[in-house]
Amino acid sequence: MSVVRLENLTKVFSGRTTAVDDVSLTIGDGEFLVLVGPSGCGKSTILRMIAGLEEATGGDVFIDDQQVTEWPPKQRDIAMVFQNYALYPHMTVQDNMGFALKLRRVAKERINEQVGETARLLGLAELLDRKPKALSGGQRQRVAMGRALVREPRVFLLDEPLSNLDAKLRVSMRAELARLHQRYRVTTVYVTHDQIEAMTLGDRIAVLNQGRLQQVGSPEEFYLTPANQFVAGFMGSPSMNFATVGLGGGPDRITVLLDGIEWEIPDASSRYPGLAKHVGSPVVLGLRPAALSLAGPGSKAVVDVVPLGVESLGDEKHVLFEAPRDGSHGRPTGIDDVPVAVDEAGAAQLWTAKVTQHADLAIGRPVRLAVDLSLAYFFEADGGQAICRREPAAAVTSQAA
Repeated sequence: MSVVRLENLTKVFSGRTTAVDDVSLTIGDGEFLVLVGPSGCGKSTILRMIAGLEEATGGDVFIDDQQVTEWPPKQRDIAMVFQNYALYPHMTVQDNMGFALKLRRVAKERINEQVGETARLLGLAELLDRKPKALSGGQRQRVAMGRALVREPRVFLLDEPLSNLDAKLRVSMRAELARLHQRYRVTTVYVTHDQIEAMTLGDRIAVLNQGRLQQVGSPEEFYLTPANQFVAGFMGSPSMNFATVGLGGGPDRITVLLDGIEWEIPDASSRYPGLAKHVGSPVVLGLRPAALSLAGPGSKAVVDVVPLGVESLGDEKHVLFEAPRDGSHGRPTGIDDVPVAVDEAGAAQLWTAKVTQHADLAIGRPVRLAVDLSLAYFFEADGGQAICRREPAAAVTSQAA
């Protein structure tokens, strides 16, 4: 097990494309850290620079306080699992898993022992004589992981290893990866664009966007206290809903001005310290889909919408609708106004609400939704930085007590 430290790591490709921009990060001994972000954000490039497969333009890579920036890959004692498995097609599972040990001139008996032990752990013991073409996608992925594990590396790097698997197999492989890490506790850096993988696997998560590190923390921190609007929108499924709003009131009573309606924020001073400074200025309101529900007789903050889509997921339904905004011109009011198709830009602006599976909903039929502003997030209109980080409800309750 080892500590990996990145100091001001930068990578600029020809054509002056900056893939990684001044990233500093420490991965603790035995930690499982997930690098997550949209395609092209630089996460795989960082992984390749740690492995020595990509030369850094600037900054340094340290492993256990040793600067390894200029070391070739074979001297870094790092094992890497690729998205496409990268197995030797002419070799059996046994030979694929033991190849790195053979290059080290480890005794054949020892190779067989390590490969056999790892194969049993991964459920590959009956497949050792097969070649990759005779394996399923999940089996090939386990062979790739087994080949890395038998080396007993200082650092384990995984570059989107589950992206080629179907949905059900990805879930089982995630559980398998978590179990393997619990057993071996090898320092691991895992790259994915799937925020669900990041939330379920990582001890900590590092979110990247356009080569820059946005936030590092636990899954709970990302969900409850996103550092900026990008992180808030990226982490969580379905994505957070956003709208530019005004703030009214004063220090003890702050209201949200949206769609011609004024909503009061409950316990604003304790729940959102510092928000009062932005009264009178536009800010970005963020609401996760779970903060929107079917309105009841006692609902205080409500909004009338026309569903453009209703997705039934069995245990819940998702309602898609146009984001509330001042004025109603051009907004659908019934089934005849619902567009047959929505362009990509328009789809990105739609809001989503989570409601119960029994809700009687239909596309084009108006419905009233309740807005739980105690679950709101607020961001600067210019730059998207979090204005104040929402405190969990338990913390607010304890303060009140």
